[in-house]
Amino acid sequence: MKKQFLVLLVLVINYSYSQSVNDYKAVIVPLQFDFLKTENQYRLNTLTKFNLKKAGFEAFYSNEAIPNDYSDRCSLLYIDVLRENGFLSSKLFLTLKDCYGKIIYQSVVGKSKEKSYQVAYTEALNEAFQSLFALKYKYNGSTTTKVQSEIHTEVVKPMPAPITTSKNVVSEPVVVKTVVTDSYLLYAQPTASGFQLIDSTPKVVMKVFKTTNQSCYIAVKNGYQGVLLLKENQWYFEYYQNDNLMSEKVAVKF
Repeated sequence: MKKQFLVLLVLVINYSYSQSVNDYKAVIVPLQFDFLKTENQYRLNTLTKFNLKKAGFEAFYSNEAIPNDYSDRCSLLYIDVLRENGFLSSKLFLTLKDCYGKIIYQSVVGKSKEKSYQVAYTEALNEAFQSLFALKYKYNGSTTTKVQSEIHTEVVKPMPAPITTSKNVVSEPVVVKTVVTDSYLLYAQPTASGFQLIDSTPKVVMKVFKTTNQSCYIAVKNGYQGVLLLKENQWYFEYYQNDNLMSEKVAVKF
């Protein structure tokens, strides 16, 4: 009875996941996974794309030029492969996230006891993909919630200065807050001094440089130098333009 219940539970979970992933057109594959030292090390990124296509998905590398049919970033999923600590075995599992970073699907943990990383990671990743294959993915044509790039500029003018006889009063500059709702993610590629943030074309959108604070980078974008700050789990590019403080919300995956 207990075994039958577990089988039923797995079927229900798989059905629930399939209803979610079927809403998305394609999957974006990064050039490098966080637990690896170089791009496509052990050819795991190539294997990931191959297995996604085998599972029925359209798949693109993050630096590929994506067809116009896939221009809506929130109609795509973003895959990541993660390593789980294991004493005598290599363990990998994969996640599929939406454009907001929410996990839509997480696979079973694939395991291998092979000593060679090349063999072990390949074996573990292939095993993790078995649960994704079981979903029998097929795009259902559903229009996922679209996020349009909208820039709302709010000018906050300072309060009128009180009348005073002092000659040293300096008026405050106008503070401009620019809130950007991004419809796509930027991907961070490591450099010698920090990262370069690229889009899917691929185009370098911003360069950031490390500081002693992991939540703050010196940043350069379109000729403007400022800082990239992490505030409430969201990154913001802040800089001065014509003596006005600008703040842009940036969706980035490190």
